Amino acid sequence: MSEKTRADAVTTSRRHFIKSAGAGSAAVAAATFGFVTENAEAADLKFDGEYDMVVCGSGCGGLASALFSRWQGNTAVILEKAGSIGGTTSKAAFWYWVPNNAAMRKAGIADPKPDFLKYVARLTNPNGYDANHPRYGLTPWEYEMCEAIYDSASPAVELLAEKGALPYRHVAGVPDYFAELPEDKAPKGRVLVPAEASPSMSDGGRVAVRTMSAKARQEGIPIRTGTRVTKILQNTTGRVIGVEAQDELGATVRLRAKKAVIFATGGFTHNVELRKNFLNGPIYGGCAAPSNEGDFINLASPLGAQLRNMNYAWMCPIPLEKAVAKDGSISGMFSVAGDSMLFVNMYGQPNANEKLQYNELAHTFFEWDGAKVEYPNLVRIAVWDQRSQDHSASAEYGRLIVPRGTDDRHVIKGATLPELARAIDERLAKYAGVTGGAKLAPDFLANLQASIARFNGFAKTGKDLDFHRGERVVEQLFNGDVKEEPGRTNPTMWPLSASGPYYAALVVAGTLDTKGGPKTDTHGRVLDTGDKPIPGLYGVGNCVASASGRAYWAGGATLGPIIAFAYRTAQAASADPGSKA
Repeated sequence: MSEKTRADAVTTSRRHFIKSAGAGSAAVAAATFGFVTENAEAADLKFDGEYDMVVCGSGCGGLASALFSRWQGNTAVILEKAGSIGGTTSKAAFWYWVPNNAAMRKAGIADPKPDFLKYVARLTNPNGYDANHPRYGLTPWEYEMCEAIYDSASPAVELLAEKGALPYRHVAGVPDYFAELPEDKAPKGRVLVPAEASPSMSDGGRVAVRTMSAKARQEGIPIRTGTRVTKILQNTTGRVIGVEAQDELGATVRLRAKKAVIFATGGFTHNVELRKNFLNGPIYGGCAAPSNEGDFINLASPLGAQLRNMNYAWMCPIPLEKAVAKDGSISGMFSVAGDSMLFVNMYGQPNANEKLQYNELAHTFFEWDGAKVEYPNLVRIAVWDQRSQDHSASAEYGRLIVPRGTDDRHVIKGATLPELARAIDERLAKYAGVTGGAKLAPDFLANLQASIARFNGFAKTGKDLDFHRGERVVEQLFNGDVKEEPGRTNPTMWPLSASGPYYAALVVAGTLDTKGGPKTDTHGRVLDTGDKPIPGLYGVGNCVASASGRAYWAGGATLGPIIAFAYRTAQAASADPGSKA
C-alpha cells in the first residue's frame, strides 16, 4: 500500500469514527487516531510560518536547543509563553555542573566515567546501589541517561563558549553536594558559571539569558514572546508537524515544523492540581517562573506520552508569605544564612540541620506524625538575633536575613523572646487557611528557650551533637556571611544573644521546579507508553523526566544536564527525516 493510499484509508476511517461516535466523542477519536485537530486534516491546515525546528520555551533548554539546531544548519523559532524571555533560567545563579569538563582536564583533575556513574547511581538509587553491578543498580534508562550527560555536557558547553553564546569561568573550588562520599572521586571542579557573573555567582542566569538570546538573534532565530502553545499538530501518520499557539491578543497562530517540535517549557511548579496529585509532600509553590504550569504534560499526554519521575522535584525551602502571595520574584532558600540562628518547629523544637543543602533540607518538612495526624514540620520558624541581622544580611540566594530597605515582609520582630513568640502566633493565624490551622504549641516559648540554650552550648564548643551542623564542606559553602571570630572552629554556629531584639521567619517546603514529565530517550525523543518515540516530538529540561530520581547531585546539576541534552536533541532532530505532509 502506498503512503498516500494508507493515509487516505486512515483519514476515511477517522471520519467514519467521528461521524458514528458523535461530536461528543471527538476527543476520543483524536486520541484513537493520534490527532489533535478534531474536524480538519492537519495537512489541510493553513500555517503562519515554517521552520525546521519549532522550539517552545526560552530558558536555557530552549535557547540552547535553538542555537545547537541553528549550528546544524537548520532554521528555528522560539516561542515563549511569558511576556519576557528567560523563564526560570533568568532567576537562577546558573551554576552548571559539567563532568570531565575541559577546564578540569586542563587542570589535571581526573574525572573517570565509571567513578562519575557510581557517584550519581549512589544518590539516584541509594537503596538499590550496587558497586559490583554492571549499571551500579540503575535501570537501563537511568544508566544511559547518566552516560549521556557525561559524554555530551562538556562538548556542548565548549561549543556554546566557542560560538560566544555562553563564555564561562571555572570555579574549581566549588564542591559537589555529597563530596565526602567515597564514590565521588572528583568532589570539586565540575562547576562552571557564566564568565560575566558577579564574584558571588548569584546573577549568572541573567547573564546567560542575555548572552544566549543575543547570539540567537544574531543567528537569525526569532523569539516570539506572549505566545502560548495550545496544541501539538500531527499529520495522518501520527507524526508531529507543528504547533498551534495563541498570542497575547488571543489570535491563533500555527507554525509548521519540518523536522521537529522541541519543548523546553519547564516543570509544573505553579500547577496546584499537578503538585497535589504527584509530588510526595505538601508543596507551597516555588521559585520557578510563574509560567511553569506543566503545559507539556497536558499537551503530550493525549499523544500517548509516557510520564516518569512525577513524584520528585528540585526542592528548596521558601518563605511562607511569598509562596502564598505567588510572588513571581521569590527565590528558593539556597543558603540559610546566619550563625546565631536556628530553626524550630511549631513545638519550639529543632529537628534538622539548618545548613543541610537546600534539596535535602526541604525533604525534612514532610515528616508525618501518624498519631497526631499532622506534619509537625509543615511550617518551620527561623529565629535569629541582632548579631546575625547585622553581619549576615544579604539579598542573594533567597536568604531570610535581608538588609534594611529590602523586601522584609516575611520577617517577624520582637524585643524579647516572649514578644517574638506572640508575633509568630499572630502571623500564623493569618495563614491558618493554608496551613491546616497551624499554630504554636502551648509550651512553644518554654521549648524555644530550652532549644536556644542547648544550641548555645553546642555553639560554644563548635560541635553540634544533635545534627552535626557545619561538619560537611557543602554546609560551609552555603553558610553566607558571618562575623569573624578568632579561634572559632565551626563558622556555622555562634550562641544567640541573651537579650533582644530577635527576628523570625516562617519557612515551608517549595521547589526550584519539578523534575517529572514525559519520558525521553538519550536523544530527547519523547517516548510513548510502549517506549517508542513519538515522531517529530522532542523534550529538554524540567518539562521532561529527569533520570536523577530524588537526587540533587551538585550545584548546577539541573543546568549542566539540560545543556547536554539540548545538544544531543538538536543533533537528533537535525538528522530527523521530517515529514512531507
